[in-house]
Amino acid sequence: MRRAAVKLNSENLRTILDQVAEGVYVLDTDDRIVLWNAPCEILTGYTARETVGRRCSDELLMHVDGAGHRLCFDSCPMKAARDDGQPRQAEVFLRHKEGHRVPVRVHISPLRASTGEILGAVQSFVDISDKIAALEQVRRLQDLAYLDTLTGLANRRFLEEALEARLNESGRYGWTLGVIMMDIDHFKTINDTYGHEAGERVLQTVARTLRGATRSYDLVGRWGGEEFLAILSRTSREDLSSIAERYRALAEQSDVRIRGGRLRVTLSLGAALADRSGETPAALVARADELLYQSKRAGRNRVAVETSALQYG
Repeated sequence: MRRAAVKLNSENLRTILDQVAEGVYVLDTDDRIVLWNAPCEILTGYTARETVGRRCSDELLMHVDGAGHRLCFDSCPMKAARDDGQPRQAEVFLRHKEGHRVPVRVHISPLRASTGEILGAVQSFVDISDKIAALEQVRRLQDLAYLDTLTGLANRRFLEEALEARLNESGRYGWTLGVIMMDIDHFKTINDTYGHEAGERVLQTVARTLRGATRSYDLVGRWGGEEFLAILSRTSREDLSSIAERYRALAEQSDVRIRGGRLRVTLSLGAALADRSGETPAALVARADELLYQSKRAGRNRVAVETSALQYG
């Protein structure tokens, strides 16, 4: 007896795509989402009910590159693939429903009819943050009482010990070492206006964004209050400046849901390179902290590296 042919339609196609490991969604020629699989829901926090029928740029994922430039309105790889029929791939940061940024690798292909006409584009994506390593680090920090329980990052005690160890290592082997001190702008006003629960959510959003933007061999943690510290191993002055700017830009493109709206978050940063013989951890952090306050005095949402400040409108 011949088996009946299975007719492929949107319903069973969604069922099939729900079984794959990657997030997959499809845009039509009007930039509207027509399919959103289950891994998309896990990776972004948005359900199919919230996304199907809406445009990708309608305050949803709002992809940005490492410099914080929004791709939905300029250089969108989905639109480019649909326009010229060529596949694309890129590493970008999507905005999670909770407001923080998630690093993903995306693959985009045009969708064609049998006639060759382009009907839309499909994107698949995977989270490229090292989740297994991050979870193991959290477990280890918990065991050693080195975990900041609110943000899930390393606490100040661990940062201080790690910085001293890496400075000693740097001195022995001649490696360069950099630190970036970061402070959430207007944090007291956020607490006073929206309450401490909102302040905690802001801290958690910033922490998740920083974790996703940090290289696997570097370390970022909560220094205290609304301050964070990143320790960058074997880094050049150019890398130090570039990574600090990445932190700033991605924080600026993150936000927190508050009272039916979204609260914008920005950081002021100071970045210092440990290139002085015999410099102590306290002295290096103090230099980065002074640079941070240069950024504050210059108008906030800025990066100051050594004696210069990079400004943004």
